[in-house]
Amino acid sequence: MRTISSPAEMRAWARTEHASGRTIGLVPTMGALHGGHMALIADAARRCERVVVSIFVNPLQFNRPSDLDSYPRPIDDDVAACARAGVDIVFAPTSAEMYPTGFQTRVVPGPLGDVMEGPGRPGHFEGVMTVVAKLLGATNADVAIFGQKDYQQLRIVTQMAADLDLDAEIVGHPIVRDADGLALSSRNVRLSASDRNAAGCIPRALVAAAETALTTSDPAVVVASARVVLDAEPAAATEYVTVFDAETLGPVDRLDAVDRAPGRVRIGAAVWFGDVRLIDNRDLFDRELFDGDLAEGPARGPDR
Repeated sequence: MRTISSPAEMRAWARTEHASGRTIGLVPTMGALHGGHMALIADAARRCERVVVSIFVNPLQFNRPSDLDSYPRPIDDDVAACARAGVDIVFAPTSAEMYPTGFQTRVVPGPLGDVMEGPGRPGHFEGVMTVVAKLLGATNADVAIFGQKDYQQLRIVTQMAADLDLDAEIVGHPIVRDADGLALSSRNVRLSASDRNAAGCIPRALVAAAETALTTSDPAVVVASARVVLDAEPAAATEYVTVFDAETLGPVDRLDAVDRAPGRVRIGAAVWFGDVRLIDNRDLFDRELFDGDLAEGPARGPDR
């Protein structure tokens, strides 16, 4: 395995691989790798002959300086984990290499970035889209794997790739969850022991909402059922809970018969535990998700 920091060197490696007929899969990360990332890496390896993992804490997507400063950066551990996983290249550029003096261009996400995460995180998706465009350009990836935990990000990246004719297939990988259902996230390591225990209320709230959706056509009732679970946890400060269209990301007015097909409607939430902000989402009508939901035991596999 090699570690590359220069975008120019990364492009040169990618050109050589493509000239030899090999495909490249990219797993973009900000480091602090966990089991969810390992699942993305395995997915990329199944799809492509070569796997690149980018590790870059992107300053453009942080609207709170304290969040950027406190973001975990265990680079040595991350590189070792990538080596064990059979990754071919770790692309770990510096901020100066990604955004050299004179850098000006940004990618604007459009209406998909105006909902959910957008209002509370000004400039976030502009930063995400800009860095993803640069990572796709540097790695010349044939396939890029993104986790569905950041569903809005996945949807926006998919739209960007289509709108800008980027030559990469964007793949959404199912959420990987811990034993209590909490979605694996690099931010979880910042939770205190008590807050980590409390954070299990998020997946429980989403499951409660999905169960409620079976008996009502009113999204407000579904949201209220999730909030009951969240509000019962003193350590949780809910920022939002929303039922949204999986394609447009806009709010859903009624859960009619058409909307009840799996893949059409999702529920998402953002919840604070102290100074740690966690997000999660799930398909509202995929019945397979109920099988084994929140089961006890070791870290569970992907959630659709």
